[in-house]
Amino acid sequence: MSTTPTSTSGHRGTTTDIRCDVLVVGSGVAGMATAIRAAHDGLNVIVAEKSPHFGGTTAISAGWAWVPGNPKGSAAAGDTRAEAEDYLKALAPGTYNDSAVAGFLDTVPEAIDFFEDHTDVIFSYPDKAPDYQMDLPGAKLGGRAILPADADVRMLGERRRELQPYLGSYTVFGYMPQVGPDLTQFLHANQSVKSFTYVALKLMKTWADMAVHRQPLKRTNGSALMTRMVKSALDAGVRVWTGTPVVELVGDDGGAVTGAVLGGAHPGTVQARLGVVLAGGGFTGDEQLRRKYFAHDRHGTEHFTPTQGHDGSSARMAMSAGGRINAEVSSVASWAPVTVFKSLRTGAQRLFPHLRQIGLPGMITVDRAGKRFGNEALSYHDFGGAMLRHEADQDSPHAWIIGDKKLMDKYGIGYAKPWPVPRAPFKWMGYLHQGSTIEELAGRIGVDPTGLQETIATFNRDAVAGVDTEYGRGSTAYNHFRGDMEHQPNPNLATLDKGPYYAAKVQMGDLGTFAGIDVDDHHAVIREDGSRIPGLYSVGAAAVSAFGGGYPGYGSHIGPGLVFGYRMGRDIAALAAESGRPEALERALIVGA
Repeated sequence: MSTTPTSTSGHRGTTTDIRCDVLVVGSGVAGMATAIRAAHDGLNVIVAEKSPHFGGTTAISAGWAWVPGNPKGSAAAGDTRAEAEDYLKALAPGTYNDSAVAGFLDTVPEAIDFFEDHTDVIFSYPDKAPDYQMDLPGAKLGGRAILPADADVRMLGERRRELQPYLGSYTVFGYMPQVGPDLTQFLHANQSVKSFTYVALKLMKTWADMAVHRQPLKRTNGSALMTRMVKSALDAGVRVWTGTPVVELVGDDGGAVTGAVLGGAHPGTVQARLGVVLAGGGFTGDEQLRRKYFAHDRHGTEHFTPTQGHDGSSARMAMSAGGRINAEVSSVASWAPVTVFKSLRTGAQRLFPHLRQIGLPGMITVDRAGKRFGNEALSYHDFGGAMLRHEADQDSPHAWIIGDKKLMDKYGIGYAKPWPVPRAPFKWMGYLHQGSTIEELAGRIGVDPTGLQETIATFNRDAVAGVDTEYGRGSTAYNHFRGDMEHQPNPNLATLDKGPYYAAKVQMGDLGTFAGIDVDDHHAVIREDGSRIPGLYSVGAAAVSAFGGGYPGYGSHIGPGLVFGYRMGRDIAALAAESGRPEALERALIVGA
């Protein structure tokens, strides 16, 4: 960390000396929530985003926010704070953080009310959005996970092209379905005239927008949330600068952070009177940090992240100022099994995160011995954890999703779309593998054929009976939510008995880290001895998980990012004043007036 808070040279364009109250590093949900709330109190805020696009991983996510205690959801579901606490304790009992959870639950109602009452953010409240582990005490069928309303990207005016594009492999021919009724229509598009018509209209509108406007105008999921949040920030006077990486933090002789050196599109030194907030994502894209903290990635080559901007830069800035990484969590990241394949057009590596589909009827996942190792209808995080534990002794942890012709015709396998989409391209790009028989498929993918045949025979008997005797798949409401609710007797079970047979290789990815920059209960970055680094804060996936590494439900990154970002923006003036900096105290008094 530089200790000279003056302007710098050597960057593109004219070097300038820039002043603000708060510098936020990163433009995902946590960073934008911080900026919006701080600007609401009249603070001068800059958001520096290293990418050419704002929105981060939030903008390519499903956009849900897990926020138990939100007023409307709690009232509808009969939820209580005690139940939320019981559930979070049961999720990660060994790393449960009472004070962090209390701060989160204390702030949820106020934060959600603020965004709905004072910004362009609009939420919807699904009746059913089951917690990920419905068998634990305190789990709820609904009321805790909420959704952003769709948005028209034109509300961003000339800046709409700076919005982070969708993850191409995760769209359906350019359209991003929303989890729930919208996605259900897409799952049944080749089975129902009504669903086909619904999907056709969505796709035609998307393609027309692409032809005329070069991007879909209707934004769904996390893209809608970030569209609305950036619009709110710009309206509040926040300077949102894309293509502007932070080169280094600057500070005074006493160790306080006073600003940062920026590069890229807005080069210069920012002097931030109240402090710098690190919200630039986790470290899953940093090979060196992965090798240190990810047990399965000892060589730095066995993890594939679909996240945007999680390059470890926030963590490294914190460490340069005297901070540290806190890895005392039950899981160092939110796991997401992915398939790695090649673009037919460019040959570039592409990823498909298997977040929604593995629990569909007629789909199983096996190891190289051809054996199942867990309940595929668990959340992607929980199933990913099971896969990592099972493959702990392997140098190259991976598994195979297996299905038959019935499954491929009806649902497809992830990125490989169902009938009537041709399957040949998915084979050419290395995504999909095929065999006329189970034995032939096993030979093609290097799986023990006898083991695979035995596994499928057992699974087929269970599917007919509607009960998974090995792993209990289809035994909870959340399992059913990840299956096909119209399929009976069990929404998660169907036989694999019609060739040809298909497979897709899955390896380990993530949606962000739970290990992260060590912070206190107010998200001030702390040193090894627990003392605060004045002027330095962190929220979102950059910071250590408030849930102790537990992953409770839909939106378990976005919910805390939204809530703690809000609280950071609300409290930063007062927190800076506690550091004893006169200019911070003066500003805190103005804000509190």
